[in-house]
Amino acid sequence: MTATSTTHLVLIPSYNPGRKVLATVRAARARWTPVWVVVDGSNDGSADWLQAEAAQDPGLRVIVLPQNQGKGSAVLHGITLAAQAGFTHALTMDSDGQHPETLIPDFMAASQGTPAAMVLGKPVFGPEAPALRVNGRKVSNAWANLETLGMGIGDSLYGFRVYPIAPLMRVMHGTRFMRRFDFDPEAVVRLCWAGVRPINIDAPVRYFSAQEGGVSHFKYLRDNVLLTWMHTRLFIGFVLRLPLLLWRRLTN
Repeated sequence: MTATSTTHLVLIPSYNPGRKVLATVRAARARWTPVWVVVDGSNDGSADWLQAEAAQDPGLRVIVLPQNQGKGSAVLHGITLAAQAGFTHALTMDSDGQHPETLIPDFMAASQGTPAAMVLGKPVFGPEAPALRVNGRKVSNAWANLETLGMGIGDSLYGFRVYPIAPLMRVMHGTRFMRRFDFDPEAVVRLCWAGVRPINIDAPVRYFSAQEGGVSHFKYLRDNVLLTWMHTRLFIGFVLRLPLLLWRRLTN
């Protein structure tokens, strides 16, 4: 049964996902209405496939950006339009089938019950998950929890999560960063700084092989350099905010 909401939507940023995007979108639509896809300058034909799908499905909206701008920029574009349409919350998920569409109603219910919070997926990895990726994210998670004085970020990198749109827009407009792969971890840290409490829910993540149609845009050196620079900036911001964070911890 598909749930319908005028406040919460599913937002899928998408860049060259291959054919799996259609299965991902259809699975999300089976659980929720509406679903919006922001095609971030893809050149793999997925914009045409999705627009054809949307022509037959009034619960699906496809927004096409002419050039690739990065995940964070795609999300910002989508939530800006969503806010203009009256939506207050957006569940973000990847377009490549890695995220569990079956949990969309559960995550939305958690958000609807505590609308001031952000609902974060805490990944449960299968045996196919690359060990380098699984172990490497522990470093980013440790930094994120240090930078927020232990506010309880279960996972800083997993992109299956529900954001309250208004505070997310404020923190994004307050910085020129968090527009690409650095979006997910920087968003949770900055939202914690803004007083948005995290709620963590376990959620499986699936890594598909190339033979299964899996597509990865993760570049180990490039993206780890980006994350290192991001955490350097965030740590400086943490030091500057430390008195406020300590006061908030003592008074809450």
